[in-house]
Amino acid sequence: MATSPLSLVSRPESQLPEDDAITEIARTDRERAFDLLVRKYRDRIYYHALYICKDSEEAFDVAQDVFVRGYHEPRLFDEGFRTKAWLFRVCTNRCYNIVRDRNRRRGILERLGKSSEGLRESHLAINTVLEKELSAGMGQALEQLSSDHQNILMLRYYHDLSYEEISETLQVKLGTVMSRLSRAKVRLQQVLTNEADA
Repeated sequence: MATSPLSLVSRPESQLPEDDAITEIARTDRERAFDLLVRKYRDRIYYHALYICKDSEEAFDVAQDVFVRGYHEPRLFDEGFRTKAWLFRVCTNRCYNIVRDRNRRRGILERLGKSSEGLRESHLAINTVLEKELSAGMGQALEQLSSDHQNILMLRYYHDLSYEEISETLQVKLGTVMSRLSRAKVRLQQVLTNEADA
């Protein structure tokens, strides 16, 4: 029986095969390989979307959309195709589109005199969850960084992407990844030092 594109059978990530092994499985059983890929990356994609969107329902929708697109991506299991970087790139781009559209709608509502208090309360509640997820104080420190710096630190240290994978995810040169990451770490250290001195 064929599996669903979004089959979400629970299994700890540590018990799942490496990406190369999943690619090998895809040669004879693409459905099984895709199922393993979803199980391996679904939580990481969801939390990455949640960090950017600050909305759990939108993050869930983004995660589903990423894997639906992956299911229909013919290169997904091709030799040399960087699947993890592709998943995070699709996720990041989709989230930025959502945030941009939300900000545009918020601006329209505010011009019409509508209250956005409910949205702000939701934003604060999600921030609380994220701060617990990242570690004490780190979430607040990250919030003080630019979105570029936040994103690259999350991809490198929270999602454990390599420099090459970050380069593909953000569609920037490897040198840009290295310099941006270096500047982000310096800026984060400044924020943490200032908070410690306060």
